[in-house]
Amino acid sequence: MSSNLDIRPVAGALGAEIHGVDLSKGLDTGMAAAVRQALLDHLVIFFRDQSLEAPQFLAFAEAFGEPVEYPFVKGIDACPQIIEVAKLEHEKTNFGGIWHSDTVYLQEPPMGSMLLARELPPYGGDTLFANQYLAYESLSETFRKLLDGLTAVHSSAKADVSKTREDRISSSGTAEAGKEYLSFHPAVRTHPETGRKALFVNTAHTVRFDGMTEAESEPILKYLYQHQIRPEFTCRFVWQPGSLAFWDNRCAQHNPVNDYHGFRRIMHRITLKGDKPA
Repeated sequence: MSSNLDIRPVAGALGAEIHGVDLSKGLDTGMAAAVRQALLDHLVIFFRDQSLEAPQFLAFAEAFGEPVEYPFVKGIDACPQIIEVAKLEHEKTNFGGIWHSDTVYLQEPPMGSMLLARELPPYGGDTLFANQYLAYESLSETFRKLLDGLTAVHSSAKADVSKTREDRISSSGTAEAGKEYLSFHPAVRTHPETGRKALFVNTAHTVRFDGMTEAESEPILKYLYQHQIRPEFTCRFVWQPGSLAFWDNRCAQHNPVNDYHGFRRIMHRITLKGDKPA
């Protein structure tokens, strides 16, 4: 099926653009399967020049799973499963502006997320992605064995990431905005569809390892945070009007670059329901 798609890898580690598809027309079963396979093969896929109204964007997402509402920020009126990810001209902090996997502090973190460009700055605002299969596989056998036996503790309240939500919570926060979510997941998760192992800790949400103190966990986590975003594990996406990105949250991290102060950047995001990591 995927041979019918025009798939163009953007980097050696991960990422591919898919051309020649008009998502506003919807996807039949075969095309949806081919797109899903492209996602599994490349971890993050990109579409250009897509003119989608909110219901069309939601329909595209529903071809791959169940859209779920984000816990801290209200969705848009037309489709509450879609949240607005915005940085306004006067703001200095961008939403989620740190390396992370989405909402891993939930008991069932999302399988994937989608971002659709609505308004873009004249320059900057790219998004970086990192392959966590490679991050795990490139570690020594001894280190992999150590991590295979560890459970990571994740919190929604780590300071570096919670401050990136403050502007959006002040303008469109939910009743859950002040709540702390806590989860326990394997430090290395096995992807339920590919069977590959991926490193599953991130600097935004991981607090420590279960059974260890934060001080004991810190040297290991500090090393992993630097290791998992090595340049050779990453790709960089330059947004254009109508660009859409769809990434696999189970094996890829992302980081929106905050380099466009004084300009507006408005995106629409959909998150898809996942399962409990194993």
